[in-house]
Amino acid sequence: MAAIDDDATTGETPSAPPSPTPILAFFDVDNTLMRGASVYHLGWAAWKRGYVTWRDILRFTWKQLRFIAVGENHRHQLAVRDRALELIEGHTIEELESLAVETYEKRIERLLLPETVGLAQDHLDKGHEVWLITATPEACARVIAERLGLTGAIGTRIRDVDGIFTGELLGHVMHGTEKALAAKDLAVDKHARLDDCWAYSDSRNDIPLLELAGNRVVVNPDAALKRYARARSWPIITAGAASIRAQRRRVRREARAVANDAR
Repeated sequence: MAAIDDDATTGETPSAPPSPTPILAFFDVDNTLMRGASVYHLGWAAWKRGYVTWRDILRFTWKQLRFIAVGENHRHQLAVRDRALELIEGHTIEELESLAVETYEKRIERLLLPETVGLAQDHLDKGHEVWLITATPEACARVIAERLGLTGAIGTRIRDVDGIFTGELLGHVMHGTEKALAAKDLAVDKHARLDDCWAYSDSRNDIPLLELAGNRVVVNPDAALKRYARARSWPIITAGAASIRAQRRRVRREARAVANDAR
């Protein structure tokens, strides 16, 4: 079960009476729905297929270890953008979709946090829509949403010409205020009241999204978000805490394996 911070107000659970308008629940992915950064695992699968070099995957690994230890920051998000472009440029939509499925089945599925997945399922059981909203490429986020039976996913989009990715962003990285803007647009399209909606995240960068929703839950927060949430009595959940050390060990093992292969 997820642990609720004693210093935070637990607030209402996803068990409110049915609403006459749709209720949307927005879930961040990295360190919220799963342990670590999804794009790292996409990068690993891309390396296995020869899409990126061993130097690329070692760089991805170092950033993954930092992310597991301290959470995301602005430089991390710039790296997410650069990695997404590196992985996708010159490849087809079909190749990315196949890579996303492989990444989910071989890596991401076992890193999902049962507590947060359970919260998403609770929302579905109440008749709410559940949307993933993440900086990872949208094709990868969409596979996660489909496999979990969620409503949909909003992620970073890459421009393509005749089905081949150009390496240019289509719009902005789905990060920070961009998440809040996308969530607001979706709520307007669905005729949902934002006061009835929910948002879940681990990162201070998602404060605009958390403040947009009438109900917000902080999951595995970084230090800045934890302080911010406690000051406002937001619910704080610790999910999958026991898996942190195991995940670090796995990433280190993978880094050594790549280095050995490169020799």
